[in-house]
Amino acid sequence: MVPAKQAEELILNLVQPFNIQDVEDVDLRSVRDRILAVSVTSHLDFPHWDNSAMDGYAVRFEDVKSASAEKPVVLEIVEEIPAGYQPQRSVKPGQAARILTGSVMPEGADTIVIQEETKREDEQVLILKPPIEPQAFVRHRGAFYQAGAPLLSAGLVLKAPEIAVLAAAQCSQVRVYRRPRVAILSTGSELVTPDQPLQPGQIVDSNQYALAALVEQMGGEAIPLGIVADQPEALKRTIADAVAIADVVLSSGGVSVGDYDYVDRILAELGAQIHIRAVAIKPGKPLTVATFPKALYFGLPGNPVSALVTFWRFVQPALKKLSGLPQGWEPTFVQAIAQQDLRSDGKRESYLWGQLHWVNDSYEFTIATGSSSSGNLINLAGTNSLGVIPIGQTQIMAGESLQVLQI
Repeated sequence: MVPAKQAEELILNLVQPFNIQDVEDVDLRSVRDRILAVSVTSHLDFPHWDNSAMDGYAVRFEDVKSASAEKPVVLEIVEEIPAGYQPQRSVKPGQAARILTGSVMPEGADTIVIQEETKREDEQVLILKPPIEPQAFVRHRGAFYQAGAPLLSAGLVLKAPEIAVLAAAQCSQVRVYRRPRVAILSTGSELVTPDQPLQPGQIVDSNQYALAALVEQMGGEAIPLGIVADQPEALKRTIADAVAIADVVLSSGGVSVGDYDYVDRILAELGAQIHIRAVAIKPGKPLTVATFPKALYFGLPGNPVSALVTFWRFVQPALKKLSGLPQGWEPTFVQAIAQQDLRSDGKRESYLWGQLHWVNDSYEFTIATGSSSSGNLINLAGTNSLGVIPIGQTQIMAGESLQVLQI
């Protein structure tokens, strides 16, 4: 059995991240959660022109620097400048222009007096208080960003703020890495789909749905290949098809030491290089990791919890690296305080599913109620973390600190 940390490092070393050959141009409306493949620049300055940061009056600082409530400065209003309007008049000594937030500064004016510090009388405005400084409330062209400079760096995950920047920069088509294609199959003659009547001895295949959801949550394209019975030739055909169309293949079941566990043998027959056959974790010991020339293969355990635990611990980091993220692929562990006594046999690194909460400036970990069996996916609902008991340790008492994997 390969220790968990060693398995993680080995898997990440096997992953060849997407490069410039793996990009596509996507409409701006469809780029949420995609990864930017090339750095973006803009031909625009931000702001695009000198503009007002407040509603008020565009003036010459020299004209109003001595204004006061006792001796207001009276200026002639020569123009009103709403947003989206190009000023037609320049501001000369003794003049002002009515201006709204975001509107273009007129020539001749260098300062904004905010509306609250003025009084309008017909076509004149009384300045009741001097601006705090020259250029007050003026946003200058290029103050936020200058055309041609780097705007967004490659490797960014595009969320709402980045999409807003792209839209403002008039990037209607965005070059992003393609989605990793992940083929998913479940092995076992006992499995049926959720819409089939359940006969004695049969099991509903939940892994296909859970793994597809996790893949899509990671930004991948899930390719469900369904259930494959315990028939070597049928399984061989399906795996061969899967590695031909996918970047990553996830199978569940068939990787232990039972009479009908054929996956490792078939992988060898198909020419795969097998790197891992088992990892020293619980649940999830029977994990196969293999490589084909153009695909990475994970043979996950069939037990529902084991399949998800091995995905979170090993597959998720691999997908992050493959997808084009420049860093931050590794699993995220935090220290937390156990809220109950936690136990293990100490033979393998044990993962106990539950919930992580931030309470009084520290994390607290609460184990899921009910049995912590790898076959019990019922109490997996609501899980957001996995508490870790190291090899050689059999218990962590309530109130003690432990490492927790955020999922």
